[in-house]
Amino acid sequence: MSNFKLNDSYGYLINLAAQRLKYELHQTFLAKGYDVTPEQWAVLNRLWEEDGLSQVELAERTFKDKPSTTRILNLLEKKRIVMRRPDETDGRILRVFLTKIGKDLKEKLIPCAEEVLVKSGKNLTKEELTQFKVTLRHMLDNLE
Repeated sequence: MSNFKLNDSYGYLINLAAQRLKYELHQTFLAKGYDVTPEQWAVLNRLWEEDGLSQVELAERTFKDKPSTTRILNLLEKKRIVMRRPDETDGRILRVFLTKIGKDLKEKLIPCAEEVLVKSGKNLTKEELTQFKVTLRHMLDNLE
């Protein structure tokens, strides 16, 4: 018989931490007056890195399925944060571009995210946080 305890499982703890970080991020955005969800935040980040990605590329880079990505983009488009346009060479592909509103959100939302990360890393040294990221990357590599 196994001595497995859910509360001691690092998989459970990682998931719990991720859920809590998403909750804190969303609450921080709302408190500062920004109606952006963590899922929308992930899409925005990818577009800040490379504007004009296709919907499929956004889905892959945010680890979301295509229907979820479409719903997120529909909401961002309603808020006039992004716009979709057909690809210039293949009209079947929709490319997603940031509007001025979407571009301007970068300087407003990143400090909110940094605030949440500082809060979550309180009482941890820089070295501990660095090692934690290294460990998580190793775990992700192991699961590839």
